[in-house]
Amino acid sequence: MQFLQRSRQILTALTLALILTITTACSGSSVATQRPQLPANSSVPYNQIERGSTASGQQFGNWVVRQSKGLVKDAYVRDNNKLGVVITSQVKPNEVRPLASSLLQGFHQNFPNQDLTVLVYAPDKKLILTGKYDQQSQQIRYES
Repeated sequence: MQFLQRSRQILTALTLALILTITTACSGSSVATQRPQLPANSSVPYNQIERGSTASGQQFGNWVVRQSKGLVKDAYVRDNNKLGVVITSQVKPNEVRPLASSLLQGFHQNFPNQDLTVLVYAPDKKLILTGKYDQQSQQIRYES
């Protein structure tokens, strides 16, 4: 009888150890830090989308919002070459292009040696201006 009781205790301890090992392995940092890609037609609310698809993009997006002095409501960086900003109603129509130019200059300093795009969205999140920086010619082209 004592042998069965002792065997059951050992078996329980081994089972718990196995469960803890499997649980810890399955929740390792590589799995926990992965972020799902959102499909274009995702139903995730707008405010839950991250500011960057990379750590440096996330930091730059946060910096843009902090430094904008209330002119940029939200920002996101994708693939370290595309910056999207949602402006506030404080930005006048004649200030949109200079703001986009300034954003492209800062974006180029942080992500050099590549073609860059800045997408400027109105407060209602409709695209109003696209600025494209061409690395080869070092020129900015705007599309409304």
